[in-house]
Amino acid sequence: MHNVRKVTEDLYWVGGDDHRLHLFENIHPIPRGVSYNSYLLLDKKTVLFDTVDWSIGRQFIENIQAVLDGRPLDYMVINHMEPDHAAMIEEVMLRYPKVKVISNEKAFYLMNQFGFHIDSSKTQEVKEGDKISFGKHEILFVAAPMVHWPEAMVSFDLTNGVLFSADAFGSFGSLDGKLFNDEVKFDREWLDDARRYYTNIVGKYGPHVQSLLKKAAGIDIKIICPLHGPVWRSDLGYFLEKYDKWSRYEPEEKGVMIVYASMYGNTENAVSVLASKLVEKGMTNVVMYDVSKTHVSQLISETFKYSHVVLASVTYNLGIYPLMHNYLMDMKALNLQKRTFGILENGSWACESGKLMQEFLEGMREMTVLNERVTLASSMNESTDEEMNIFVNSILESMKEKN
Repeated sequence: MHNVRKVTEDLYWVGGDDHRLHLFENIHPIPRGVSYNSYLLLDKKTVLFDTVDWSIGRQFIENIQAVLDGRPLDYMVINHMEPDHAAMIEEVMLRYPKVKVISNEKAFYLMNQFGFHIDSSKTQEVKEGDKISFGKHEILFVAAPMVHWPEAMVSFDLTNGVLFSADAFGSFGSLDGKLFNDEVKFDREWLDDARRYYTNIVGKYGPHVQSLLKKAAGIDIKIICPLHGPVWRSDLGYFLEKYDKWSRYEPEEKGVMIVYASMYGNTENAVSVLASKLVEKGMTNVVMYDVSKTHVSQLISETFKYSHVVLASVTYNLGIYPLMHNYLMDMKALNLQKRTFGILENGSWACESGKLMQEFLEGMREMTVLNERVTLASSMNESTDEEMNIFVNSILESMKEKN
């Protein structure tokens, strides 16, 4: 049975949800599932904007058939060639053999790489600034390279203000019938997944997102139709502001994120003391994460959120605890910057983790590492308690400096 939602007078959502997939890109946990969004425009000509993943292929075809209601499919626009959006290209062409595929040069090159061999008579190549009229709707094509693949583009309907935004403005999470942002409590139910999606999937490419935002500022967007997550038809400024902040690597909140690696509970005890001291001195926006129990995608998302991060690690084989090191590697790979770090180290006989973490951070862009540090020899004692007080004060002072 088909399951579609009307977006505007002539536009329909024909995508679907995947509740069975555990790992997005086989890396990132998605306990709330994910949606694959595709949109079908009914004009003088019919136009399908992107396809979906194979996992919901049957639902997708039923949705298209229901909306077309016997009409032919004339065009298929491919904004992004990643397989979770482009897997159904050949299936659509088999069912609608007269359809013409619209995309850009790099996307057609990738189609060949993925084994989609489309006859040139059925392709129409577009580039930045091109426009195509399908009746009363005229579509403008805008390049969005590295948001987050090199061939990515967005399509803008000049007639009704709909932006088909590819992987920009997306989110993890299944829609479960609620297509629009004003049908959900986004701050409470979706923001964390939207941030985790952006920071882990697109986060590395902040300058490219900034470029796209500058282009978007020049067009009158009324609705944003992403390839994952809710469609935005109200309060667009709220989400655009989030993307602007994330892509400039500016923290959302002034607060302290404590990420710790503890083998036998002593380092964990130390960061619990740290958290209590911070809260007693008025900094109540404090969160703690065990690096061994928290998926790195969540750690990255939270690191984009907070202004200050404390790294607390035992020394392991004369190095940084492996999972802490993995977190640092992801942080660097995703181009994170503009954060203030404090370091707490622990070692029973050769305490090296603090020095190594500092060296790692100093190799990244625009990172501040506090001079004060807490060093434990196995566990806390009276002398390290005084170190902790100095450490807490240095964190709070650095927050004042950044006001």
